Amino acid sequence: MLFSPLLLLLPFAVSAQRFVRFISDDGKEYTGDAILPDNTIDASMSTQARVVEGDILGDFYVTDKVKIQQLLSPLSPERTRTVRCVGFNYVEHNEGTNTTLPEFPILFFKPFTALSDPGADVPVTPGYQQVGDFLSTMDYEAELVVVIGKKAFNISEAEALDVVAGYSIGNDVSHRGWQVDRGGQPRPQFSMGKGADGWAPWGPALVHPSIIEDPQTLKIWSKVNGELKQNSTTANMIFGVKQIVSFFSMGITLMPGDVIFTGTPAGTQFESDDPIWLTDGDVVEVGLDNVGTITNTYRHVNLM
Repeated sequence: MLFSPLLLLLPFAVSAQRFVRFISDDGKEYTGDAILPDNTIDASMSTQARVVEGDILGDFYVTDKVKIQQLLSPLSPERTRTVRCVGFNYVEHNEGTNTTLPEFPILFFKPFTALSDPGADVPVTPGYQQVGDFLSTMDYEAELVVVIGKKAFNISEAEALDVVAGYSIGNDVSHRGWQVDRGGQPRPQFSMGKGADGWAPWGPALVHPSIIEDPQTLKIWSKVNGELKQNSTTANMIFGVKQIVSFFSMGITLMPGDVIFTGTPAGTQFESDDPIWLTDGDVVEVGLDNVGTITNTYRHVNLM
């Protein structure tokens, strides 16, 4: 995160640690520094924030306190760049899917229209609903999310964390039928299986690296309709944040506002011998230590 010397002298400037974007009770949209209630480090529980003026990926300062009415994704669509993703990046997830541990990170991309707010519904349009013998195999994936704060190209692992603006939590929504069954095994079709509009809800905050000094020490989990499904730690990632950011920058310029989903641990329905695929009305909660939780309802959407 870049700061000018003058801004560092302003009140609260260095205390802005959990950036949230939200609608206040006056109906206006703000970016702010979340004020956590007592006895919680979950930004989704915040009801107030100090308004941030300026660019949270550059120079900013913190002003007055206002109420949070509705949390939005941490970055506005205009500020978000590319959505980059990593597949099969936890040891136990590979074991559960009988996948050989990759030698290099497995990368794919989602369109920016996949990003959505931490409390938004996940739209399941007719092409992803059950049609005849083709099942609607909707799944969930709790993932540590990394946001790039500085332009970077061909950087080393030692430099990688210096370009990170902060961390968040997201759900890499997946349809296994389009990803695998219609992908032409053994070649998954990641884009069709994961790239629909609204299939990357994230938030509730963008947490500064001064709060999360080591991103490989965080508990990560998911629940479906209140039942714990995934329960792991980012220490189990095959490729950590340093390796992922450095690898993505190899020949590809990383830009401020790039969002990286870093892979999911074991516990998805994809790995189950008797999967219970998500259907209309199912509620998925994903969470990460020191960041918080997002909660999304999967909804069948008719386009007639």
